[in-house]
Amino acid sequence: MNLTRVPGLLYGGDWNPEQWSEEVWAEDVKLMAEAGVNLVTVGVFSWARLQPDAHSWDFGWLDRLLDLVHAHGIAVDLATATASPPAWLVRDHPEVLPVTADGVRLEFGSRQHYCPSSPAYRTAAVRLARMLAERYRDHPALAVWHVHNEYGDHVQECFCPASAADFRRWLRERHGTVEELNRSWGTAFWSQRYNSFDQIEPPRTAPGPVNPTQVLDWRRFCSDALLALHRAEKAVLDEVSPGVPVTTNFMSMFKALDYWEWSRHEDFVSDDAYPDPADPRAHVNAAMNYDLMRSLKGGRPWLLMEQAPSAVSWRPVNVPKRPGLYRLWSLQALARGADGVLHFQWRASVAGAEKFHSAMLPHRGTAGRGWRETVAIGSELRRLGEVAGSRTRGRAAVLLDWDSWWALELDDHPSARMRWLDLLRPWYAALYERGVTVDFVPPTADPADLAGYPLLLAPNLYLLDAATAERLDAYVRGGGHLVCGPFSGIADRHDHLHPGGHPGPLRELLGVVVDEPWPIPDGETTGLDLDGTGLSAVRWSEWIETIVGRASVSGANGAEPYAAEPYAAEPYEAETIVRYTTGSLAGRPAVTRRRHGRGTAWYLSCHLDAADTGRVLDLPLAEAGVGAELPGLPEGVEATRRRAADGTEYLFLLNHGSAARHVALDRPGTDLLTGTAAADGLTLAPLGAAVLRIPPTEERA
Repeated sequence: MNLTRVPGLLYGGDWNPEQWSEEVWAEDVKLMAEAGVNLVTVGVFSWARLQPDAHSWDFGWLDRLLDLVHAHGIAVDLATATASPPAWLVRDHPEVLPVTADGVRLEFGSRQHYCPSSPAYRTAAVRLARMLAERYRDHPALAVWHVHNEYGDHVQECFCPASAADFRRWLRERHGTVEELNRSWGTAFWSQRYNSFDQIEPPRTAPGPVNPTQVLDWRRFCSDALLALHRAEKAVLDEVSPGVPVTTNFMSMFKALDYWEWSRHEDFVSDDAYPDPADPRAHVNAAMNYDLMRSLKGGRPWLLMEQAPSAVSWRPVNVPKRPGLYRLWSLQALARGADGVLHFQWRASVAGAEKFHSAMLPHRGTAGRGWRETVAIGSELRRLGEVAGSRTRGRAAVLLDWDSWWALELDDHPSARMRWLDLLRPWYAALYERGVTVDFVPPTADPADLAGYPLLLAPNLYLLDAATAERLDAYVRGGGHLVCGPFSGIADRHDHLHPGGHPGPLRELLGVVVDEPWPIPDGETTGLDLDGTGLSAVRWSEWIETIVGRASVSGANGAEPYAAEPYAAEPYEAETIVRYTTGSLAGRPAVTRRRHGRGTAWYLSCHLDAADTGRVLDLPLAEAGVGAELPGLPEGVEATRRRAADGTEYLFLLNHGSAARHVALDRPGTDLLTGTAAADGLTLAPLGAAVLRIPPTEERA
């Protein structure tokens, strides 16, 4: 099933016709047809043009524009235009402008200059969305509704009185009574007790550390406040224009917004991705982000809403994409589940903050390399049209919890160096280098869903409640293999530390207890030994001890087991696989493994780089029977499979290296990019790619 009514893969980008004359529009649509564009995003920043003041509207230009693109066979992703309130709105309602934690009110002149809790902004935004929906719901060009743009990119929070009142409303709904809030926030510490919700303010700048649970609740509230804006616009679109899919563009693995919750309110996921051409490892992080986007809706296809054809304009140094990289990275998004490749932007701007940002139609026009690549990629995407609707599934899963991410990075922890992305990336890179495709799963995933993954990785679970621990216990008991990283099982959902030592509810499952965290100072390392191979920990290590005892029959930590049948009591002392070899921890366990039921639970107590993380993960990978998507891949080559409902496979082979690579195939197929049959293998040029259609076997069909 396609994302929209447009057949095949989607191709196009943000078009900002309000910046150009109508003569330029006519030229643009002809060039779009030449490039193979079938979907354009329109109206993202056109609020001031659509509504010149509080009492007047101007839709005539947009009427003509949509008629024009439809006449040329191009569909429209129509934006609600609410990401940049016009000057008249903020002058009529200056309280719309956001306020920082220091009390500074931000000014007009950029974008996203609004308080998420502002009633005036919300009323105006919903009104605009309704006007657009009522006017264009039946227009034949309309294929997708595009709400707002990159929520949280510039303003993630506001500390004004309206936000404070909205925060108090949110707290009442979450905690019920002020007594429960005092308990959850631990306000007995530092005499922070509240007598009523009216005494509570946002966590503005204070003399010293702010209550950590207050800050954690604030992070939750800020994500929910922006989501409430999105849901208000979507509700109008669904009411007035039912049947037209609605999306908003995410920003990859973005800390500020809980995309698990947000994705529940998307008809399909779309993402903006800007890997840095100057980073030789950018494609690895891009693969990680794309795997997340695919996972947010349970493996359903998603849309790359924005990427740069070449250089961006907002880094300190904006390196262009060398020839071939634009094509390769576009194919990488498709390989990892995208059903389309869109861009910022169609025509390069001549004014404004992004005038040096690349475009599908560069400043030079049709004479240069950029335009030739735009046309070539459009042609290739048409050849790949049959890939649309097929799916990618990971062979291993990674647990991602936004609550835990927010809490992990609060102040006054044993080390400020423990950051979620820094912990995740070496684990992901190790699997990427071994050709293992990864799905992400939320902490609420049911054991039955987790059972589809022989290997489950949790690089960090700082926040962990008993229910999640029990689900992990059931997963391992049922035959799964869990690998848990350092500083996990520390606190509950209120950021209160679990009693009895870390890793809290996971102590019995892992068979270890942390006596004390042992952070590693910057520039220093701690040695480890893995069967004679030396490893080096950086940033973090732990004094851990294995526990001697027997697992209870009732499940982890005394909870009832998920499985219907009881299991026999068993020893839960873990075996030591890797030991520390230097410093105060020399001779102590560093990596442990415990058999539990039909599975195993591993604990990695330190932070390693990608190479050393990979050496450790090789052990549970082998134990779980998880191997590469295509064994024997040469260095620098990425292999990912998409599978159609009829069993047809599409094997994407991408060479990210600077040398040609020969790839041996496990089954013959036909390269959709060239029409060439490949039996035993093929050779990829530097930055080269192939997309092989592999017919279904009888079993797969």
